[in-house]
Amino acid sequence: MANRNRPARPRLDRRILLIALLLVLAVAAVYGQTAHHEFIAYDDDTYIFNNQPVKDGLTWKGLLWSAGYRGANWHPLTWLSHMLDCQIFGLWAGGHHLVSVGLHAGNAVLLFAVLKAMTGACWRSAAVAALFALHPLRVESVAWAAERKDVLSALFWLLTMGAYLRYARRPAARRYLAALGLFALGLAAKPMLVTLPCVLLLLDWWPLGRTLPSGTGVPTRATLAGSRTGRALLAEKVPFLALSLVSSLLTLRAQTLNVIPMVAPDVWTRLANAATSYLKYLGAFLWPDRLAFLYPYPREALGWGGGAAAVALALITVAALMAGRRRPYLPVGWLWYLGTLVPVIGLIQVGGQARSDRYTYLTLVGVAVALVWLAGDLWPRRSAARRGLTLACVIVIVGLGAAAFRYVRVWRDSIALFQYTVGVTRDNYIVLNNLGSMLMSAGRNEEASSILRETARIEPEHCNAHYNLGLTLNRLARHAEAMEALTRALDCYRREERRGVYIADTHFNIGAALSGLGRAAEAERQFRAALQIVPDYPGAHLALYEARARQGKR
Repeated sequence: MANRNRPARPRLDRRILLIALLLVLAVAAVYGQTAHHEFIAYDDDTYIFNNQPVKDGLTWKGLLWSAGYRGANWHPLTWLSHMLDCQIFGLWAGGHHLVSVGLHAGNAVLLFAVLKAMTGACWRSAAVAALFALHPLRVESVAWAAERKDVLSALFWLLTMGAYLRYARRPAARRYLAALGLFALGLAAKPMLVTLPCVLLLLDWWPLGRTLPSGTGVPTRATLAGSRTGRALLAEKVPFLALSLVSSLLTLRAQTLNVIPMVAPDVWTRLANAATSYLKYLGAFLWPDRLAFLYPYPREALGWGGGAAAVALALITVAALMAGRRRPYLPVGWLWYLGTLVPVIGLIQVGGQARSDRYTYLTLVGVAVALVWLAGDLWPRRSAARRGLTLACVIVIVGLGAAAFRYVRVWRDSIALFQYTVGVTRDNYIVLNNLGSMLMSAGRNEEASSILRETARIEPEHCNAHYNLGLTLNRLARHAEAMEALTRALDCYRREERRGVYIADTHFNIGAALSGLGRAAEAERQFRAALQIVPDYPGAHLALYEARARQGKR
């Protein structure tokens, strides 16, 4: 006999199911085309198709390998996800892409569900989730296989928020440990989650109301039950902050061991670039035009631009804080944005990029929340006006989805992506070099040589540009020019204190150029130099034998 006193389970709102289904279908419509895309010859090689432990799939040996410092990071969970993809799909790039698409769709639904549960606002939460799902700034994280860490870590970020919400409303040790465990898994996918404890503190203010500041309205039974003093809330986050500290130390160690040394910009240049990047990310969020997967670091001083950007950021921050009494979502959303970008804003410069769109995968959620909630509060409450706001939201979201669909097409293969990027950026010598290398691999040597010459002109100290130019010119039988380019590459590698294969390859190809010029004795010395560095160098023994044969030697 059924227990008549047992409370009935609340029925799931059909609107929630409908919105979740629409989010999944919209993501599939925009990103389904990636099933036919190739891998990109930039990071996809080191993460997947030229990485033997990953290609081997899930193995005990691979599990141990993933726990080390790899790819200038410590993110074992990301490595394991790539291994699982290879276990299932092999090197079919489409399968890898579709897994990322599925994770992104799941993240959009989770974001909607968590915001809805926290705020009770269904349509505003849906609007934020739709902006997240379809904005063109998300393309880099979803369509680039090597950026699996973005979508995977975001999954655990959102799961942590959901678990924390359950704990905040009904505190219990098991709920707290669930949130802490999910956070640890997120850090194992990407260390950028180190700022999540600070976001949880912001959520304690709004929408959870655990601090109950004045102006937040009449607290509910749930917020009263979970309310805490500021000191208690901070103490509650200490285990989360401890995990963030450990992850940060592991990441710094990994980058110290794996990143090729580069001349770091001075501190004022980094500060100026950080301030301008904050505003450029905002500009791209409001008008996503001429997006690129790599924005080169500014080659000229930013001058007053950096100072003006810093002043603008300070004014926005002051305005958001002043509005916080009546509209707490404004400072919460803005501080979410400012804080979550700190680890990747370039205060510690790694790599040659000024900024990267993938860094905004979760950071701009704060801005979206602030703007959507503000629009909802300021818009007239008449039914006709509300219909107008709904129509405007739909138009914006459809327009963003169409722009994202076009941008996803650019990611179909390496040459298409690199050509597009060169067209929307200026003096992008890193991408120019990669484009030249890809054209050379495709046998388009004349095009490659002109692009690589331009690369070397923009950045004379780009060693690989000189090296690739030398290879291309050798293929074109322009051996004297090839030898000049390769000699510059050799000098450049030595200045950078490169070792091993870099130097050996260059000696070998200088030898090939000399052989083409009929200078067999000099070519012999170059082949011997290559073999001294790498005794089992492929092809060098045969080239040495042929050079000696031309001189009548045995």
